[in-house]
Amino acid sequence: MSIEPRRPDALEPLARTFVRCVPEHPADDGLFGPRSVVWRVHRDRSFLVAGVRSLMIQALHPLPMAGVAEHSDWQRDPFGRLAATSGYVLTITYGERAAALGAAAWVRDVHTRVHGVDPVTGLAYSAEDPALLLWIHAAMVDSIVAITQAYGRGLDAADADAYVAEMVRFASILGVPEEVIPHDVGALARYLTSVDIVQATPAAHEAMAIVLDPPGLDEDTRELWHDVGRVAIGTLPVWARELYGWEAPPAEELEREPVRQLIGVLDFAFESLPGVLEARRRIELRMRAA
Repeated sequence: MSIEPRRPDALEPLARTFVRCVPEHPADDGLFGPRSVVWRVHRDRSFLVAGVRSLMIQALHPLPMAGVAEHSDWQRDPFGRLAATSGYVLTITYGERAAALGAAAWVRDVHTRVHGVDPVTGLAYSAEDPALLLWIHAAMVDSIVAITQAYGRGLDAADADAYVAEMVRFASILGVPEEVIPHDVGALARYLTSVDIVQATPAAHEAMAIVLDPPGLDEDTRELWHDVGRVAIGTLPVWARELYGWEAPPAEELEREPVRQLIGVLDFAFESLPGVLEARRRIELRMRAA
């Protein structure tokens, strides 16, 4: 696992998005506020690894995967797409209340135009379907909890449950009924294993090939990104990894300290980009003041 400091150009879109989405002079504390577990967890530097793991699980539901494959050209600019998704998460997390609700309204409007028929299952899909939105939400929340507990600043069982409960708001503002959204870690795990339609479709395999080896990376950045992918694969639930047909990486590749060094290299590169350190300080100061 490479641990030499570098500054991957692929992080620049993420940095610009981060700076833009953390307001300098917010009118209010938004949907969660600086005392929330959500603020603390989403500040963790392991967030990028959680995002990659999340994509791996999300792609295993054939209906939202078909929607992405048929209504998006994200393959041409995967890091731009990742930055856009990160921007939404950051706005909902740290943005003013009006900005967060506005972002959710924009996504709901986009979803009205995303519908079709999955060529693998023959089932109709709609991005407005609460069942599909719930899968995307659960995969994200499960990944954030798993990676933060394994490689982040720490998240004990009580805080993990509190985080899952707070994140109900993330799904409900997109139209998922609160009563069906998992409110704790146990319910989240039970939900993810209850969805029997999951499978690794050709579209999922194609998407993961790009996620694991994005185009346009220089040699050094590609090496780092491959390491991130290995960690994400190694932390997947066994059922998810088996659906892809992936072997688990050797245990030494998943040890906490080497992975934290990898995350530290990426975080150092990210924080060195213009405006990132200042935006992080704004978050930290608001958390301390609360």
